[in-house]
Amino acid sequence: LKMSWFCFYLPLHLLTVACLCHSIKVPTTSSQLSFKTDLFNFYHSLILADGKETTIHLLKDIPKRYYFVLEEGRALAPFTITVTPCDVPIEWSILVHKASASFLGKAARGDHGTQEVSKSQKAPNMVSTIFNYKGNSVETYMGMSSHSALYMLEFLSTERDTHITVYLTTDTTSGNLYPELPMDPRIDVIGIGYTTVTLTWKHSPSVLQHRENIQYCLLVNEKHNYKSLCAAETAIRSSGMKLPSTLALSLSPYLLEPQQVMILSNSELSIINKGSSGEVRQICMGTKNTYTVSNLSPSTQYYFDVFVVNLLTNASTAYTGTFARTLEEPEPKVMELKDGKVIQVVLDGKKQKFYSLQYQARHKKIQFTFQLCRGQVRVHITKNSRTVASENISGLRYFSLKGKLLDTYLVQLRSTEESNSSVKVQVSPHFHKPLFPLLPESLKIKSFSKLRTCNSVTIAWLGTQEQSKYCVYKKRIEADQVWMELQSADRCSGPESRHKSEKVLCKYFFDINLQRAVTTETIKGLDAGTLYLFDIYLFGPSGIPVRYHSKVVKTRKKC
Repeated sequence: LKMSWFCFYLPLHLLTVACLCHSIKVPTTSSQLSFKTDLFNFYHSLILADGKETTIHLLKDIPKRYYFVLEEGRALAPFTITVTPCDVPIEWSILVHKASASFLGKAARGDHGTQEVSKSQKAPNMVSTIFNYKGNSVETYMGMSSHSALYMLEFLSTERDTHITVYLTTDTTSGNLYPELPMDPRIDVIGIGYTTVTLTWKHSPSVLQHRENIQYCLLVNEKHNYKSLCAAETAIRSSGMKLPSTLALSLSPYLLEPQQVMILSNSELSIINKGSSGEVRQICMGTKNTYTVSNLSPSTQYYFDVFVVNLLTNASTAYTGTFARTLEEPEPKVMELKDGKVIQVVLDGKKQKFYSLQYQARHKKIQFTFQLCRGQVRVHITKNSRTVASENISGLRYFSLKGKLLDTYLVQLRSTEESNSSVKVQVSPHFHKPLFPLLPESLKIKSFSKLRTCNSVTIAWLGTQEQSKYCVYKKRIEADQVWMELQSADRCSGPESRHKSEKVLCKYFFDINLQRAVTTETIKGLDAGTLYLFDIYLFGPSGIPVRYHSKVVKTRKKC
């Protein structure tokens, strides 16, 4: 009995299987009638493309079926099927209906999971499962058939919705879609430092044969290793990060998301993805097989995965991942503070560690002075291991403390920003000889919009009840320099860091009545429609300056 009844119901887009239906005879014995049901399942499946990687989305507990045909007339037709789970473990199997008595097949075993392969059976017209696998490793099945056969692939996810990629090819002569791995696909750790790890791996045969089309890409994270690139991308996306597609690894153009940073230097592409679950780095380094990962955190375990990527197809193959723990950084030495001496400390924002200063009191009353130079700084002071002060500082801050002779004070400083911060520190028992000048209520500079002209601006600032010296400086800037000038300003630097041509004037003034301790100055000789950055430095008796907050003013374009 020909299977014309089944072919009659096939839609037009499945006509490719109609030819096979006419070449397969189905017996009418009761033991084989159930195959009609299997063919009905094939009808409701999808054709698997030959020679193309297919992405398949699976819903939890709902099997999905695809099929393909090995045509008649091809003696010992070989084929391979590669399935890559992109998230959770899945179950998948290969079923075959064959009219022949000869079938040969073998499976390339993976590192994990379970698999079963049926031996050739000499029962004609039989539907059988020839391969079954459960796990999340990349698995490849290699088979060979001597006669026409209809194959069905069934996929099932029992944990959650997920997706996989499937690659079928019947052309084994033109090379594999996926780059090859060496005989030993392990990644070796050959060097570990406080913030660096050096890795090496054996070259892929694909790199040696097609160097211009192949490159290595490294993935670094703090959670675990990944068995495939699509598994890594899925995990990163699910953690809240926006990861570009594999095209990013092949250096194709794409738009970076806000939580991504791209660094391109020395022909290396680095993509840093930041999310709630930590930082993940992608580094593509061409065909180099030794690489040092830098800017890591001390005493932290990192996982490293190397993928060899085909730049023409974006197909990739994973080496066996490894992990390493960076060395623990030694405790920083505690610096001794001396009476009256000013030190400036630069704090690393990335490490977020405390910088420690120690002072042994030679007087019962002492005063700590902190001048914030750049960024934001947290100050923590203990006396004999008990906390006496802890706060974020801004501008100039004094802490006056009482205790006993030989009390031990420990000052700990930490940057509260990711960028570097700096602060000046002084401890002194001499309250009557302050190092820094008496400060006004505000260090802001005010400008008067109505008094602006094409070649002059008028500014004002507050003074104090103490006779002090004030020096005004100006600098011509462009519009795109404003943000950088304001953010990078070192509030501890004095006029010695400025060019002589930027100095406008110096003046002395004070007023016993703080309500009247204000002065104005009109700066002339400016260019029309131009931005200027104004700074004022206040000098006290010790000569150490305090810088007012910079002010940007633009002269009128037309008058």
